[in-house]
Amino acid sequence: MRMCEHPGCAAGGDFRAPRSRASLDLYYWFCLAHVREYNAAWNYYAGMSEAEIEAEIRHDTTWQRPTWPLGSRYSPNHAPGMRDYFGVFGDPAAEGTRETPRNKRQLSPQEAALVVFEIAPPFTLVRLKARYKELVKLHHPDAHGGDKAAEEKLKVINQAYSTLKASYFS
Repeated sequence: MRMCEHPGCAAGGDFRAPRSRASLDLYYWFCLAHVREYNAAWNYYAGMSEAEIEAEIRHDTTWQRPTWPLGSRYSPNHAPGMRDYFGVFGDPAAEGTRETPRNKRQLSPQEAALVVFEIAPPFTLVRLKARYKELVKLHHPDAHGGDKAAEEKLKVINQAYSTLKASYFS
């Protein structure tokens, strides 16, 4: 039977308490009264600055394992030999085409309009109109001091809106 490690206590040491933050697997053994006293006074973060505490909490959030942004390790830049048959890692909005190993397929007007609106079917007319208003506010030439690029983008948005409205709600 263990004895309580508190100086001057003759009771049994049935309860364990960590020795330090650096060695959490080494314990003191105390009686119930002294383990309560020790735990009430013990501070895991004692001696650490606020920045060190924040870093420790963030490190514990991922169970002390390394992390990286989603998709950053497994993209075409990191795996040039990987075959992307369905264009998952490509950017179909860049040229309006979807690359496959054998050919380039031109997007249909409806697919191109969905890419412009960044919306996927099924959607309602209310949702389509709301997204249209968002895009118009964002790309209106008056909001950009009469910029020609913004004017061209607004023309593309208007054409895409007409295409989607005619395709899905006529």
